[in-house]
Amino acid sequence: MASGGLVHQHARDLPNPDIPDETAHPLLDLLSNTLVVHQTVPYLPISSILNLASASSSFRELLVRRTPGVFRHLDLTRVRTAQFDIDGVDHGGEIWRNVQVDENVTEDDFYSGPLRGIFRSIRRRDILRDVQTLVLDGLSVTAEFCNDLLVDPSLRLRILSIRDVKNLNEHKLMQSLRYACRSTRPDDTPRLQGLYVFGARDAPTVTASSPAKPGGAAQAGANISIGWNHKSQHALKESIRGEGDDWYHRKGRIINKHIADGWAETLLDCREVIRFDSVLCTGPRHQNSPAFGNFPSVPNGAARGTDSRWGVATFALSGCASCGSAPEGFTVHGESPAEDLPLLAPVPIHSSTIKAATCPKPGEGSEAVGEAHKFVPRCLECIRERYCFSCDQWWCESCYQVPSRHELAAQHVHVVDQTNGMAAHEMAALEQPPIVKKPKISRSCWECEHNCLDCIANTQKLCKGCGGGYCIIHYEGSTLTLGARGAVAADPENCIDGQTYSAHTQSRYSNVKTIHIYG
Repeated sequence: MASGGLVHQHARDLPNPDIPDETAHPLLDLLSNTLVVHQTVPYLPISSILNLASASSSFRELLVRRTPGVFRHLDLTRVRTAQFDIDGVDHGGEIWRNVQVDENVTEDDFYSGPLRGIFRSIRRRDILRDVQTLVLDGLSVTAEFCNDLLVDPSLRLRILSIRDVKNLNEHKLMQSLRYACRSTRPDDTPRLQGLYVFGARDAPTVTASSPAKPGGAAQAGANISIGWNHKSQHALKESIRGEGDDWYHRKGRIINKHIADGWAETLLDCREVIRFDSVLCTGPRHQNSPAFGNFPSVPNGAARGTDSRWGVATFALSGCASCGSAPEGFTVHGESPAEDLPLLAPVPIHSSTIKAATCPKPGEGSEAVGEAHKFVPRCLECIRERYCFSCDQWWCESCYQVPSRHELAAQHVHVVDQTNGMAAHEMAALEQPPIVKKPKISRSCWECEHNCLDCIANTQKLCKGCGGGYCIIHYEGSTLTLGARGAVAADPENCIDGQTYSAHTQSRYSNVKTIHIYG
């Protein structure tokens, strides 16, 4: 009897082969390693993480309760319910159902409805308190919604990305930021430390195309085209990534969007509290520049009133083409104040600190020659008629003064009167003629930007047949013997006053007989 009871006791202790053991799952064992979890989870959408957590109680215990930092990086750009692709005509909330559309719904409730519905859902799951990096690029984000993120004491948000968002009132956002960073703010507020708002959104991750399904030659051809498109996008993304970071490695125009009035003052007020993906321009015409007052605030020939106390930098420049430096000096990572360093794209995935967001990656060959990560931040007004859009060269205020229109039009003319005409004429002939300044930057093509003389010499040619000029970039039909006039013999007005322009702009200026271009 005792032996039988012992046998039954051992039988209860043995595992049942028909019931799967959750703790022995290989994926669960792999995710039990915190290093694997922290390196893998940021690449997964929140829906995949929640689906995995709902698979079993062991996964839910591991991902939701036991492992901190699983929801530290939250990217909602790939969530389908967060999209706001609604037509101009309201269909009563057919596309999104997070807000009941009636006459009592405000504009903010309407445009921020999808995101507010998602936030209510993840708040109920006790996930929102763990989010430190939030990416909302391309979604419908209102200024009121951003203000709620700034003032909510339950959030621990450090980095927020709202690039290329829709329905954003930037002036209201500036007011919220300046109020949050006021000198009389409470201690440890705001918790937000970095805001991506000026640059372009990160390129979406290219996923591998699914295998072709049997559906005929047309379906197979479509799948092949999709596959090649994915490969080309992936190659383009890798080539862009190999160029290095903006500002430090890639020079030229960094910010392509229009900067609204007031952003420069906002960056100045938030300087020691919140960092942005751009910085203030350090040109000598701005008061925050170390070289302020050393040069005329308004360039020669420029219109009065164009000067500004502060400006947002949209260009990253190397040293001057003549002296290799700049009047205000360089912004150097590791040497310049931390407030002068911009946030770098893409948004850091494995960290939510400002140090990681502002640290540039080693560029190609930068470590070999020991070059420092440095650049000169400038706005467009500070490099106007100083910067070549083709070769990215520029000339600083110390080496080059932009000639005014009066200086460009000055000629050595002597008026002879009747009294002592011949004598005065002979004396004037012996005098040295005045030096006429020649601009380093000019515009010789309708579609080209302002370029330096070397780039103009390489791209602008003169036809030997008709004597007209043409641009080899925008007028592919012209040659040295078949210029702009000879390329289309039926239309002799292809050349307008010696200025070259492409066939694309020919239709826009077909009725123009004389056009003058300055600067």
